This record gives sequence, C-alpha cells and structure tokens, in this order.
Amino acid sequence: MADPSSYRPKPGEIPVDPGVYRFRDKDGRVIYVGKAKSLRSRLSSYFQDIAALHPRTRTMVTTGASVEWTVVRNEVEALQLEYSWIKEYDPRFNVKYRDDKSYPYLAVTMGETYPRAQVMRGAKRKGTRYFGPYAHAWAIRETLDQLLRVFPVRTCSSGVFKRAGQVGRPCLLGYIDKCSAPCVGRVTEDEHREIAADFCDFMAGNTARFQKRLAQEMRDASADLDFETAARRRDDLGALEKALERSAVVLGDATDADVFGVSDDELEAAVQVFHVRGGRIRGQRGWVVDKQSEGDLGLAEVIERLLGQVYGGESGDGVPREVLVPVLPPDPEPMAQWLQGLRGSNVDLRVPQRGDKRTLMETVQRNATQSLARHKVARAGDLTARSQALQDLQEALDLGQAPLRIECFDVSHIQGTNVVASMVVFEDGLPRKAEYRRFIVRGTPAPDGTVRLDDTAAMDEVLTRRFRRYLADRDGANDVELDLGDSPDVEEIAGTGPGARTPPVSGPIDETTGKPKRFAYPPQLVVVDGGKPQVNAAAHALEALGIDDVEVVGLAKRLEEVWVADDDFPVILPRTSEGLYLLQRVRDEAHRFAITFHRQRRSKAMTTSALDGIPGLGDARRKALLKQFGSVKKMRAAPPEELATVPGIGPALAATIHDRLREDVDTTPAVNLSTGEVLD
Repeated sequence: MADPSSYRPKPGEIPVDPGVYRFRDKDGRVIYVGKAKSLRSRLSSYFQDIAALHPRTRTMVTTGASVEWTVVRNEVEALQLEYSWIKEYDPRFNVKYRDDKSYPYLAVTMGETYPRAQVMRGAKRKGTRYFGPYAHAWAIRETLDQLLRVFPVRTCSSGVFKRAGQVGRPCLLGYIDKCSAPCVGRVTEDEHREIAADFCDFMAGNTARFQKRLAQEMRDASADLDFETAARRRDDLGALEKALERSAVVLGDATDADVFGVSDDELEAAVQVFHVRGGRIRGQRGWVVDKQSEGDLGLAEVIERLLGQVYGGESGDGVPREVLVPVLPPDPEPMAQWLQGLRGSNVDLRVPQRGDKRTLMETVQRNATQSLARHKVARAGDLTARSQALQDLQEALDLGQAPLRIECFDVSHIQGTNVVASMVVFEDGLPRKAEYRRFIVRGTPAPDGTVRLDDTAAMDEVLTRRFRRYLADRDGANDVELDLGDSPDVEEIAGTGPGARTPPVSGPIDETTGKPKRFAYPPQLVVVDGGKPQVNAAAHALEALGIDDVEVVGLAKRLEEVWVADDDFPVILPRTSEGLYLLQRVRDEAHRFAITFHRQRRSKAMTTSALDGIPGLGDARRKALLKQFGSVKKMRAAPPEELATVPGIGPALAATIHDRLREDVDTTPAVNLSTGEVLD
C-alpha cells in the first residue's frame, strides 16, 4: 500500500477553482472520480491524518499512487465531466447503483429501416425508443398484443423479416392484420415509419388524439352505413381503452414527472422511481447502493449521484418536465441546469409538499422501504461480506495485501479437441465481465515435433500469453514479439516480424484514451481450476517471464482444497469461510465461461454446408450467393452463367461451384420395384 504523503500535492499547487479530480493507482488505473466547488479544499481533506478518514476512504487513498485534476468554469461543467468520467473509467471506489432486479422495457427500434417493437433488457441502444420499465415481460406482450390492432408495427426478428421477403408471403400476424407487412410491400418504408411513430406517441402519453380519431371514424362509418368498418373501429377503440387500463391514473393529464423515493440505513439505501407520463404510471424501477462506498454518504449526496446515473445517459426526451425527490441534492441549482441542458427546456427539480404529488411520493417511499427490507434478507453483494472474503484470503494465503483483483483461468476440451481457455476477472469480490477473455489453445510443440494438448500444457500456454501481453503493455511492445493466437477477445500485438504493426511505446497508459492498456493491469491473485499439477504449470509460466509479485493458487473440485505453488500440502479453508465461497464463485464462473466458448466452437465445427470446401469460395462470396439465390437448392438448379452474375463470382469459379453442387446430387436412377423398369 502507498503512503498518501508520497504523492500529496503541495497546497499551493492546487487551484481554488471548481473542477474534477481523479485518483490513480500504481498501474495508472483510475480508481476514483470526484468533483468539487474548490479543488484545494476537497483534495486537502483526503491527505489529513489517515486514522481520521472513513475506512473506505482510507483504503482508497492508500491504494492510490497519484492524483490529477481538471479545472472547469462552473459547477454545471463539473457535473457533466464527473459523470462522463465515471461512465468512461468505471472507478472501483465510486458509488455503484445496482438494479434490484432486471427490468424489461418495451422498445421500438426507430434507428432501423423498418422499426420493430419488442421486449428489451440491459443497456439502452442508440436510436431506440424505450417505454417502461415494466414489472414483467408478459405485461409488455399483452399490452403490445392489444395495440397491434391499431398500430400494426413490425414485431418479427430480422431473420423472419428477410425470409418473408424472399418467399413473398408475410407471417401469421400479417394475415390477421396485426402487422402492416412491410416485408412484402403492403406499406412503404415511410408509411411503416409513420405507424411506428404513432405507436411511440401513444406510449409516450399522447393518447387523447388517437381515441378521438377512432371515435370519429366509427361515427363516420356508421353514418355511411359501413357497419363493418364501424365495428372494426369500435373494437380498435376498445383495445386502446383496455391498454390504458393497465396504467393507473395518478395525476393530472398534463403531468410528466419522475417521482423518487429513498429508504436508507447506516450502510445502504434503496431507491425507487415511478415514471409518470400523461398522468399515468408508465414504469417503475429500483436500485440499491452501498452508502459507505465513498464514505458515509448523506441522503442528499445519494440523490445527487442517483440523478447523475439515471439521466447521465439519457437523450432529451428521457428527462421529464418535473423531477420530484424527497431531499434536494447539496447543490440543486447546478443539477437543475444540467437537467435542463439535457432536456432542452425547463426542468422543475423540487420536493413536493402537499396534494396528489406528495401522496404519490409517499407511495413510492413505501415501495423503497419494502425493497430495502427484501434486500436485507438476502444481499448477495453485501460490502461487508465481500470485505471479509478478501481479508480471509489475505490471511489464509499470507498475501501482502488484499486481492482486490483476482483472475481465474480454466481449460475446456474433449479428449484434446477444440481446446479453449477462459479468463474471468473479479474486482472487490464482484465480476468485471468487460474484462473477461477467451483463448483458443494451439498446444506446445515438443522436441520431437508432437503437440501437447493436456491441461497442464494448455494452462502454461494461456498464462504465458496473458502475462507476456501484460509485460508488453507495461514496458512497450516494440521489442517484445508476441503470439497470442486466434482469440476473439484478445487483440494481436505484432512484434518485430514481417508486416508487424508497431504500437506506440507509452508504458502502461494508452496515450489516446488515457486508460491503462488492455492487459497492463496485473492481478494480485491468479486462481486456476485444478490441483497441484495445474498450479505448478501456472507458476512455471510466471517464473519463466520473471513475474514474482503475483500469487498463484488452485482450487481442486473434489475436496475444495486450495493448492499453493511448491507446497506439498493444500490449504484447507473452513466450509463457512467467505474466502472459500469467493474462490468457488470465481472458479465456477471461469468454468461456465470456458465451457460456453467450447460448445460454441464445437457447434461451429459441426456445422457444414454444401458450399464448404469449394476452392476460391470464401465467406463473403458465400453470403453473396445466398443473398441472391436464397438457398443451395436454387444454386444447384442455376446454370453457371447465372451464378456468374453474382458480384465476385467469375466464370471459372461459377463453373467450379456448379460442378461441385451437381456432384452432391444423388444420380442413382429410380426403379419401379414391381416391374424393374428404370424411371426418368
């Protein structure tokens, strides 16, 4: 651990202006981002007596190795820069809001040529309109089924859409008038986009004009004695009203607001938000946050960071006219200005005092209280439990510091075929999936020329490849020749061979992004799935590279023994140990990741086509053939001249394709079994 006084800036060097600061560790990785009205006052508070700091803050400043800052003009700019840096660097010591469950959204992909309505979870995508979140996916599907009568927008996948266009027939929804069938040209691209836009307007709360329009069309059709059309409009109007019944009316028609409620204790806070659009509750969402991730956060600071996370990635239409909170953030004016800048118009950030909005906030508050109670019953990501697990491992394995970053490796194969390996990363006891890696193992050539593909050889190869990349990223790759192999998640760094790319030598930090290079951040602990042979192979790989500051252990499945390199006896952790539980989670995650990749590789190897093996026919030309003909059967029936009309297919290649496809046809003549006559 670093001594904070070793990198403490002189007080006179720190400006008194507002700005944003970043703490980095010894490897150059950003571990904390914060903002301040006065940089000098805020940064000086971190370098006081260590014993007076909050334990989490004390860990942060002792983990850090440097601090840097950027001066801005005002607090609004500081807010914007802080949220953008937190999103970019994902610092480990900043507050992390965790969804209390995975919420589905009703999404309309307006960025596509033919927009599609569907259920979506996870990160939001650019060019897509989202409505919700909903409590259950089936609620979205029932609402969508009702609205497709009035707004027949496309709901099928890209594969179904393309196949329908190729065969010239729509799917079932097209036949029952729940899809406008743009795949077969029933409506043009512009007409279908207009339908999707109307659907989005209705979901956004502009419902009155559609109800009035349908009611008027029903009356006009009835007056013209067109009772069939009048009956259809009556049913459409009923479908809209039924869909609206699912959203409770809680406020006036013009109300467009997000209502937040917070319930907290000394350690954690549970947050709930109701999204009210057009006076109706359109969605609900919740988070749980460790209040002590940045010291002892007050309720106002929780609200400030929450608003930054909720609206930091939103487009203008995601910010409502009113944001109702139980407590105003410490600096409400800059926050309100920031929200107004996102929306492009006025945003009212306030605490409701009376009336229907106050009543609704009390309802949201009760939901937050119940959410916190449920989380306390079973909190898998409890900060205290994670800290205890890291401390248990430090003591049991006699480590110099707690293993804040753990990397686990596993090998998967079937009798030496399709050998692959996985690397998973846990930081602060939680998975960091963005840094997972997969390796395709080629094997180590023996002196007699044979290739070894057993578990120990594979483990040696994978560890060597991973840490050679670490050394290259740390020291510069110009004088290090690497061979990482065919790995989809590991970029090649060329060495000094022919045609080699020469990356800039800049140490562990990438000059273009300011972040550590992909493999420049070393773990404190390496875990391998296996016993003593696998651990010794991993330790041998690190020793050969001259790396002596990374501990290597293995977790054997049968008795859950922890093996340390060069020890004759394993370390036995108690079955109730949080450290053992963490090692089991890391090992199981590495096994899951490896076997998933192995199955993908095996399935790909088993997938064959009549086009495989034809000389000169690569992936691009195969795709061009299938795009034009639709199937191998149609290619087989086409003459070479027609095959040659496909871009990239010349006369010679067309003749080869025609001959190869004709060879696959069964030329055995058909025979009438009763007469023995050969049939045509």
